[in-house]
Amino acid sequence: MTHDIIFRNARLFIGDGSEPFSGDIAVDGDRISEIGDLGEARAKQEIDLEGKALAPGFIDVHTHDDGILLTETGMFPKISQGVTTVIAGNCGISLAPLTLQTAPPPPFTLVGGQENFRFESMADYVGELENNGILTNAALLVGHTTLRQRVMQSTDGAASPDETALMQEQLEKAIAEGAFGLSTGLDYPPAVGSSTDEVKILAEATARLGGPYVTHTRNYFEKLEEAIEEAIDIADYSGGKLVISHHQATGRANHGKSVPTLKRIDEAREHLDIAMDVYPYAASSTVLRLERCDTGLRILVTWSDPHPEMARRELADIAKEWQCTEREAGLRLLPAGAVYFQLDEQDVQTILKHPRTMIGSDGLPHDRHPHPRLWGTFPRVLGHYARDLGLFTLQAAVFRMTGLPAQEFGFIDRGLLKPGYFADLVVFDPDTVLDRATFEDPEQPAAGIERVFVNGVSVWEGGHATGARPGSILKPRPIAQGRRIGGTSCAVCDELYKAS
Repeated sequence: MTHDIIFRNARLFIGDGSEPFSGDIAVDGDRISEIGDLGEARAKQEIDLEGKALAPGFIDVHTHDDGILLTETGMFPKISQGVTTVIAGNCGISLAPLTLQTAPPPPFTLVGGQENFRFESMADYVGELENNGILTNAALLVGHTTLRQRVMQSTDGAASPDETALMQEQLEKAIAEGAFGLSTGLDYPPAVGSSTDEVKILAEATARLGGPYVTHTRNYFEKLEEAIEEAIDIADYSGGKLVISHHQATGRANHGKSVPTLKRIDEAREHLDIAMDVYPYAASSTVLRLERCDTGLRILVTWSDPHPEMARRELADIAKEWQCTEREAGLRLLPAGAVYFQLDEQDVQTILKHPRTMIGSDGLPHDRHPHPRLWGTFPRVLGHYARDLGLFTLQAAVFRMTGLPAQEFGFIDRGLLKPGYFADLVVFDPDTVLDRATFEDPEQPAAGIERVFVNGVSVWEGGHATGARPGSILKPRPIAQGRRIGGTSCAVCDELYKAS
């Protein structure tokens, strides 16, 4: 038999946390066909990796790539760091099902301008993605805030029973048309006034259809413990999967709370199915929030519509120049984006080290001066935290971004190097892989990522995209096959926890 591709002399990271080993991998079509010593086999294309690492393609579990997926070059920040699958529609904001006749208010700007909000249905959005082709695989969440904007006259307060019923109807329709699950952004103004009960109803409907409930929790800057409890309460009601987005201990008052919050999440895991993700930086990024101004935080303005000349400057300096408070300066800058230096590095490392923590970039591709996590998240985990700091082993790092997220989200035949699995693959140099993006110069491809394949097709090699667009829209696991409901265990996670 002649295979399509054989990768020879690879250091194979299976994606399950096990020790890497030397071997070969054969690919036929979009699937891995053989693994082992393939010295006698032949292929149309043979690639000698000379001992470089070969791993499953990385899964970015928290993105705002909804609008960028529609473009030809927007996914370059992801494939250049080895990402082959993204989960979009996070923090309650999805492009569909919603059309806007005016410029979108924050936080809808996370996924672009008015031109992106043109999809009356999820079917319309999925259809355009599939017709045009996408660089990576994508799982698409339906945003709770998007649903509120669609059905409510005003998003200032809780949805009425009739409005909640309309949101549920739209949610179920979107999942039937290709959406993967539900997300909330309960910390953002259009959803702050929502009730826990309305979210429970939507989360239960999502669980019934096989999808996860993914949440940017409510007011975690001021009430971190209460935010976690609300998420757990919603999961307990729904009976389905809960994913806590970008878990962090934000603001000085919360520094050190990574330990008790992780303990609470682990306790809840005894009877609930809970996952979480984190980005590997001690600074966050989103739209400029007035309530964060004048709190002593260092805030870097990344963009401003009325004052573009103030981009890449610190808010405190702008306020001093304008002879006003930071809040007054922030009001003049809106709409705007910002980076907030509000996390403690020890908390970041504590959450990263937890064996059930997945990796998500939370990058904002529409920012004119993005946070470096957009370009550097996954190489930073491999190079800085695993290799250089020794926070965990390289195989544990790979597990957090491949096998673990595939398991947590129920992706079928992805996340592992295994015969029959899709050939989403990344070749990297363990000795040189590292993020090069900085806060000053964030749009820098990482070092050490040599080749990336999506569904058996090369999308990145030699530091450049190939132009291929072989990605797929991933659907929830059919209900008949069973979605994990209730408490779960992970043998690999347990071993990693003991080792840590």
